[in-house]
Parts: sequence; structure tokens; C-alpha cells
Amino acid sequence: QVQLVESGGGLVQAGGSLRLSCAASGPTFSNYAVGWFRQAPGNDREFVGGISRGGTITRYGNAVKGRFTISRDNDKNTVVLQMNSLKPADTAVYYCAARYTSPRLVPTTRDEYGYWGQGTQVTVSS
Repeated sequence: QVQLVESGGGLVQAGGSLRLSCAASGPTFSNYAVGWFRQAPGNDREFVGGISRGGTITRYGNAVKGRFTISRDNDKNTVVLQMNSLKPADTAVYYCAARYTSPRLVPTTRDEYGYWGQGTQVTVSS
């Protein structure tokens, strides 16, 4: 079992950057793919991006491609979401999620993930 804690959210102006971290507990974190999702008020939870358990494969939602980057350090049990060129439309609560899976799989839907963090607020002002 794995527990996840997000950090790094805050208020930033449009065009700025933020770096979110997802810290995981548990000795087998390297067996889990990790995804980032976001949810704005009144909206469904949206896939932002994900990374395979070894960190070799990443996938991104269309809204963030070219602006966001995901990386992981399995020695430190951490996954990072680097967000650049932020827009007001990026304002949401951001969640990291984990799934025990095969090496090359990066799940992209909410229902595929069984472990979730509590979320961190990101607000982008215009």
C-alpha cells in the first residue's frame, strides 16, 4: 500500500511556473505508475499527465502538452510536476495518484488509480 502527499501549490501570475511534488510512502513505490489529475469547481477530475513506474514513459493531457513535465526519483519516492507558462485555466486542485502496474503502463483515467493524495490548490491569476 502507498500513501501520497502533494505539496508546492500556491498563487502565481499567468505565464509563471510552479513545481508540485508528490511524496510517497512505502517500500515498493517503484512498482507504481503515478498520475497527476486536476479538478476545478464544477468540473470533472481531469488527467494532467502520468509517468511509468520506471520513469521512462510519460503521457500528458492535451491541455498541458508542451507546458508541463513529469519526472520521478524512485530513490526519494518522489514525483514532480513542473508547470510552466501557466494560464488562468490551469487553476484547480491538483492530485497525484498511484497504481500498482506493469513497467510500461501509464493509466490515464481516474478509475484506473487506487491511491490518491489529498490535493494541493493551484491558482493562476490573469
